[in-house]
Amino acid sequence: MKRIALTAALALSIGLTSFAQTTSIAPATGPLSGPFPKGKRAPNTTFTGEVYVATLVKNDDTFNCASSNVTFTPGARSHWHKHAAGQMLLVTDGLGYYQEKGQPIRQLHKGEVVQAQPGVEHWHGASPKQAMTHISLNVNTEKGIVDWGRAVTDQEYNSYK
Repeated sequence: MKRIALTAALALSIGLTSFAQTTSIAPATGPLSGPFPKGKRAPNTTFTGEVYVATLVKNDDTFNCASSNVTFTPGARSHWHKHAAGQMLLVTDGLGYYQEKGQPIRQLHKGEVVQAQPGVEHWHGASPKQAMTHISLNVNTEKGIVDWGRAVTDQEYNSYK
């Protein structure tokens, strides 16, 4: 199953790279994070710690899809949030965490794919001692992209067992 997920993630990554290279969207600036630019520092109104975001595919009315390369430094994480149409995360590097409301934290490793179901409140980020980079893929954006909630507390973040 992991081999299928890794193959799907690689195929999507290659497809996104090809798409990004054939569109007129200017790539984000900054050092590379894997095959994509590291991007710009994300706002602390929606993230805790140092997080960098590079838009790969800008949302439009044709594809109804938005995609970004997101790099979390050790200990950095998103705030709680949910997506009306769900979200897919393709982990491209490092070690991270993912948690859905009411569920335990799970570790994320390079090559893993997460499917956050529509309307499910969750957060994701790096582990305390290792950075993590993932591609976020938001589909059916005509339903909305993201509804941000409160920050993940240190107690919540440190509850990984």
